[in-house]
Amino acid sequence: MSTAPWWQRGTIYQIYPRSFQDSSGDGIGDLAGIVARLDYLAWLGVDAIWISPFYPSPLADGGYDVSDFVDVDPRLGDLDTFDALVARAHALGIAVVIDIVPNHSSDEHPWFVESRSSRDNPRRDWYVWRDGRPDGSPPNNWLRVWGGPTWTLDPRTGQYYLHLFHAKQPDLNWRHPGVKAAMLDVFRFWLERGVDGFRIDVAHAIMKDPELRDNPPAEGPSRMHREFGDFDTQLHVHDRGHPDLHAVYREVRVLLDSYGDRMAVGEIHEFEWDRWARYYGLHLDELHMPFNFGLLGIPWTAAAVRELVDSIERAVPPGAWPNWVLGNHDEPRIASRLGEAQARAAVMLLLTLRGTPTLYYGEELGMRDVAIPPERIQDPWALLNPDRPALNRDPARTPMRWSAGESAGFCPPGVEPWLPVGGEVESINVEAQRRDPRSMLALTRALLAARRQSEALSLGAYAPLEGTAPEVHAFERTAAGGARAAVVLSFSPDERLVSLPALAGHIVAVSTFMDRTSERVGEDGRLSLRPHEGCLLVPDTPRPR
Repeated sequence: MSTAPWWQRGTIYQIYPRSFQDSSGDGIGDLAGIVARLDYLAWLGVDAIWISPFYPSPLADGGYDVSDFVDVDPRLGDLDTFDALVARAHALGIAVVIDIVPNHSSDEHPWFVESRSSRDNPRRDWYVWRDGRPDGSPPNNWLRVWGGPTWTLDPRTGQYYLHLFHAKQPDLNWRHPGVKAAMLDVFRFWLERGVDGFRIDVAHAIMKDPELRDNPPAEGPSRMHREFGDFDTQLHVHDRGHPDLHAVYREVRVLLDSYGDRMAVGEIHEFEWDRWARYYGLHLDELHMPFNFGLLGIPWTAAAVRELVDSIERAVPPGAWPNWVLGNHDEPRIASRLGEAQARAAVMLLLTLRGTPTLYYGEELGMRDVAIPPERIQDPWALLNPDRPALNRDPARTPMRWSAGESAGFCPPGVEPWLPVGGEVESINVEAQRRDPRSMLALTRALLAARRQSEALSLGAYAPLEGTAPEVHAFERTAAGGARAAVVLSFSPDERLVSLPALAGHIVAVSTFMDRTSERVGEDGRLSLRPHEGCLLVPDTPRPR
């Protein structure tokens, strides 16, 4: 068996802590709730958890506005609880990855409170302060994805401060040696507590153009995976992605390597794949993986998926390792985007492609977006853009469904959860789906088990299989030792017949319908697929006589 690191072999499961399990009865998920559900995650078969921010925060952006980088929000627990979480996860063989937010802090962080107190405060340059233009307008034309300029005038000192996101999230100045040293100490703090890795928030944004030059106008449609209004009118070449950030990530990598088998995956919204791949480093000495969000924005067709996967395979440098995501706390849920049938095929794709998959909590159940009444909206992005409901991230952040009933087992009866649980609770919950051998949960668990047991699926090479119908994508995974597996996915609402010589002598290990295990493909390689069906196939090993 290969000695590849855990983050290459395994599957990462993202937990949005406020929505996973409420242990205290206040309607908000917490760290103790995660501890209580770790046995479920071990049963499911994931290898690592990524926990979204749990730091002290005024919650201007769901916890991504951090007021203390080295503590736990009292509403979610304390450091002792965090240590217990790490210990229990490790005892179950589950690695722990945490979100780290290096680009900005809360405006209530002590660093910024000092910085804004006067122009000559020692921490003034820990953030980006500039005078306005002669007419009093902001220092440059940069626009934020939330809408409006990236600058806010602070009346106390008469200067503008930079914030790529909410005005309550001022950007740290990583060009100041004190900031870099302090943030590297934050990494060390959590490494010393035993975390196995970091998901680096907006990793491509920590270094901007030192001259703060205006962004040029966009030359065509945005390459982003959704529309962001005025933000899309600019080419964002100066407000993020400055080449100097690669030196920062080389330093981060040295730090991580000094602690052994630790990893960093960066949130990189880059869709020019050659540029995206640079975050691995010229010598694979920067991020272990830049997140790949390609599957979020393409048309959901066999041809588009094939083209994307081929593009990623070409872009990933030799010796580097790809990764795949279908959803997260910022994106609509898979079943809402694609429908239930294709959601099953999409999960099969995610868990069988070459590369580390990240599975968002609840996707193993087929959870859908939940309509949020206006008076229950929590997402500040939505509150700032009431005329653009598509920007609301709350529908994909609703409580995990553990059982049937009013609160779905997320919090005690009679307690109102922080977001509505939504409908279809009777069927879309862990308890019900554990009893159903054909459920989405059963499918996800079977695929995770197959991935763990197969060297081909966990570490093998990827090659597309030619000769399928236009609505079908098929590929093969082959390990260095010769182990093989094949995947055939139909994107069609009609039945399709596949005839592929490479499938001859294979058996169906998992079907998205969960009803044809051990079915053998004939020597002609013909396989019939029902509408939207996917099949994972493995060679039929002859039984000894």
